[in-house]
Amino acid sequence: MSVSAFSTSHHSSVVDTLRAAGCVFAEDEAELILSTARTPAEAAAMVERRVAGLPLEHVLGWAEFRGLRIAVDPGVFVPRRRTEFLVGQAAELAELADPTELVERAGRTELAGRATVVVDLCCGSGALGAALAAGLDRVELYAADIDPAAVRCARRNVADAGGHVYEGDLYDPLPDALRGRVGILLANVPYVPTEEVGLLPAEARVHEARVALDGGADGLDVLRRVTEEAPAWLAPGGHLLFETSEGQVSAAVDAVERAGLAARVVSDEEMYATVVIGTWWGPGGSEFSGEDYDQGEIEG
Repeated sequence: MSVSAFSTSHHSSVVDTLRAAGCVFAEDEAELILSTARTPAEAAAMVERRVAGLPLEHVLGWAEFRGLRIAVDPGVFVPRRRTEFLVGQAAELAELADPTELVERAGRTELAGRATVVVDLCCGSGALGAALAAGLDRVELYAADIDPAAVRCARRNVADAGGHVYEGDLYDPLPDALRGRVGILLANVPYVPTEEVGLLPAEARVHEARVALDGGADGLDVLRRVTEEAPAWLAPGGHLLFETSEGQVSAAVDAVERAGLAARVVSDEEMYATVVIGTWWGPGGSEFSGEDYDQGEIEG
């Protein structure tokens, strides 16, 4: 029996099985499972794993993120749809940057495109870097994560962009040559307070690496380390972007400003997304601040 035949004759029973297991979007999940499975036996095994409580993305082996199919291996942090808002903000900032530079060619001075240097810290599956790179004309993409499983997964996802993925703690494994060159620094840091990790849905608490969730006592331990070192890596005019909760905004902005970056906050109520953007103007600062941006253009 082909998978398509299996899909037609057993779709209803798969939906019923998923719904009985508590899957709220049982019909959509059934469609995804049956369209992903290569054989009826594989489809049945996938349904069984989903009923057992595995995240749908781990069952499928992929997650959709900004129109891309991102590989997600077991145990690797699943990219959240709300984080698409962060990538959208990064894309707009990258487009506002000057994309040209003067170069000498055969005795002539002319304009040439300059690649945007993007670093994706705490990259997990590499979804953020891969999605941002997909929308840029020229990009140098680098990513890092402390979890070996995440690094293996990310290397597959950033391959099309020619990205490089390093294993290690935050900036530690990055090449020194990137210091002072980064235009966009994505940092999807863990920001769940330690005492609240146990309150997360089982799909995250049980099936994702704790290092990708636990942000310390107030949820901002990793973030403070990222902001503290960000000026050493950002180019003048470069941007640090990270996601946080509404209740953590004040402390997160304080961390950004203590590091010498100009901070501003953007949000999307429909996506339940809150993003802090820190801009580095160099050691001497700048007459410009985050408030000087056209908020209508940036916030969307």
